[in-house]
Amino acid sequence: MPTLVTGGTGFIGAELVRQMLARGERDITVFDISPDLGRLRERAGEVGFIQGDLGNMSHVLDAVKRTQPEAIFHLGGMLSLPSDADHAAALRVNALGTFHVLEAARLFDVPQVFFSSTFATFGADIDDVEVIDDTTLQRPDFFYGATKVFGELMGRFYRRKYGLDFRALRYPSIVGPGVRTPAIVQFMSWLIEESARGNPFTVPVAPRTVVPILYYRDAAGAMLLLGEAPRERIQTVNYLVDGPKPTLSVGDLVELVRARIPSARIEFRPDPELQTLLDRFMKPIDDSRARQEWGWTPSWTPERMVDDMLAAVRVT
Repeated sequence: MPTLVTGGTGFIGAELVRQMLARGERDITVFDISPDLGRLRERAGEVGFIQGDLGNMSHVLDAVKRTQPEAIFHLGGMLSLPSDADHAAALRVNALGTFHVLEAARLFDVPQVFFSSTFATFGADIDDVEVIDDTTLQRPDFFYGATKVFGELMGRFYRRKYGLDFRALRYPSIVGPGVRTPAIVQFMSWLIEESARGNPFTVPVAPRTVVPILYYRDAAGAMLLLGEAPRERIQTVNYLVDGPKPTLSVGDLVELVRARIPSARIEFRPDPELQTLLDRFMKPIDDSRARQEWGWTPSWTPERMVDDMLAAVRVT
């Protein structure tokens, strides 16, 4: 079926496109502000591409009108630290951009929109919460999370008022190769990559720190699995997903790397401000609703994740 992927040149978006192609889907168009299709590698020629800005409604309307998709995977947007640094841009891209996608879907009768949200939609009032689940109060402390809550709520509105089959995933921290955009816990990926390159790496938190993570291949696979679920199974609409249990500590991840690279030069030098932030916000995730309603389960164990990342870095 014809499919439009916003943010399709990016980290998760490109992997989503590759997995769709591997399944035999061919009528795929990528919409992105960046014309760099490098993440799609040798398969870039198998998809259509429209360069455009999510914050420009005419760009989004034109892309949807031209492609007439049956589904839109909306993964485009600004990440956490850039969003908090430039509020105006984040409002335009993340909030208005999502409105533009939803409104284009309504105007051109697109049946389904699948949205990439985040567990950063939780924040304030979770000090006494032991586990975050899909009923936990969403009151984010950061602008990025606020834009994503707005996206979720807009999607629910379009689902109720116009019958749009809107669904969303609240991702934890995503680990994978090749990401240079700073994020609060991007060090989880970088410590693997830098060790593979033979470079020293300083971890800015204590070994005991627990960070819910999901491998980028599982992140893309989860979005496809959500999209395949029968509509009647979708009750929660906006779903947390998490990686394998129990969640690794940062020290556990470092030991997995050292087991494969005994010469890895990794040291811990906690940043007090970051440590306080993560100690407050990084709570265990209960993704049981995704597991029960549409069969979510992660495929990539921490060991496989590290092996796959090391192989990817060594190839490049």
